[in-house]
Amino acid sequence: MYFFIKNYGCQMNIYDSLRIADILTNAGHEAVLSVDEANLVILNTCSIRDKVDEKVFSDLGRLKTIKDGSSAIIAVAGCMAQLRSQDIIRRAPYVDIILGPQNIHQIAEIVADMIKNRALDALVSTSSNADDKFRQLSGKFHHRSVSEYLTIQEGCDNFCAYCIVPFTRGREFSRSVSDIVNESKNLISLGVKEITLLGQNVNSYNGEGPDGKSCNLSRLLFELANMDGLERLRYTTSHPRDVDLGIAKAHREIEILAPFLHIPVQSGSDNILKRMNRRYSRDEYFERIEMLREYRPDIAFSSDFIVGFPGENDDDFEQTLELAKKVNYAQAYSFKYSPRPGTIAAKMDNQISDDIKSERLQILQNLLNEQQSTFNQGFIGKHVNVLLVKDGKHEKQLVGRSEYSQAVSVCGNNISVGDMVKVRITAVASHSLVGAAEQ
Repeated sequence: MYFFIKNYGCQMNIYDSLRIADILTNAGHEAVLSVDEANLVILNTCSIRDKVDEKVFSDLGRLKTIKDGSSAIIAVAGCMAQLRSQDIIRRAPYVDIILGPQNIHQIAEIVADMIKNRALDALVSTSSNADDKFRQLSGKFHHRSVSEYLTIQEGCDNFCAYCIVPFTRGREFSRSVSDIVNESKNLISLGVKEITLLGQNVNSYNGEGPDGKSCNLSRLLFELANMDGLERLRYTTSHPRDVDLGIAKAHREIEILAPFLHIPVQSGSDNILKRMNRRYSRDEYFERIEMLREYRPDIAFSSDFIVGFPGENDDDFEQTLELAKKVNYAQAYSFKYSPRPGTIAAKMDNQISDDIKSERLQILQNLLNEQQSTFNQGFIGKHVNVLLVKDGKHEKQLVGRSEYSQAVSVCGNNISVGDMVKVRITAVASHSLVGAAEQ
């Protein structure tokens, strides 16, 4: 069959979509570039906010037409499939396959069953676990970019009050070091030069090491640091509670480890952090930031913020602004609180009106955008190391990312996608840098 995958949501979904494509290609199916060319359409979904769920249902409504008088197959995978399988069947009864995020390894087998018997009702598989998934995610890898993701840990045991991850991706599971090393080697053999290690709570990684003992994230980073052909290493997303001295030392000692860390705080108020069940205080968050800066003075930070969490008052919000000012982020993501079914926060009293959420979000985003602009402006006339990942909009222009995760448009002669080049920054665009490659 000719398959098309539409991806929603986080980096882990991007990784899963690539593995789905590998599995289908290995089974003899062929990837196409648009829905119009496909007779197998897979929506790999996210369910972190209600708006994303409704976007999926809207897209499913448009896909209904490809079923009319055809043998096309529609599949919904990912977190929304896990959380809302019955809603999908009710609202889009023409969907053929529903797969949770830990069941994507079954995609080729289920498609084969569907091809053999088109009279089957929707095939729903949402009961496996991450161990099954990764043990069976084998076979040949296909095309990759020069910068790719590699999932090392899935699920979460923290049960933050607003979060559905424990209900969609399950409890924490860490892959073995040998699996991660082997997959890294496969990626490097395909021309990958930058790997970003992924986990819902990546710094709680606790996989089996080469000696049979448990291995934490900092040790894993050292294991990967000397792999031939690997030029840059990143990891995300970190829970502040699990940032430890080993991580700080890794940032000081591993040359290819990028001096940039995404460390979500969500709120600057101890009151709200407690209601969120984040299990750290604002002072403890500051301590982690200060420790990392002590060991790697040039490290830069990004973060996530939720505004309008139930019970958040004006003082709570002001404390969030104060925290952001004190840390001074290089970039950050901020969202209005969105109730998710089954979570504790969805049942809390003192829900905040959307008008107040919108007002607070705008104030916070103005501050964060100003911080990002100031951070980027500070690079004019300086040099950054840029891994070039794709062609730019203009002749002799390529686009890549700096060690601080900034998008950089680079002009120069004799440069190619895949090169790591030293770039002198000459200008700053709205959310990116512009520079010239040093010859």
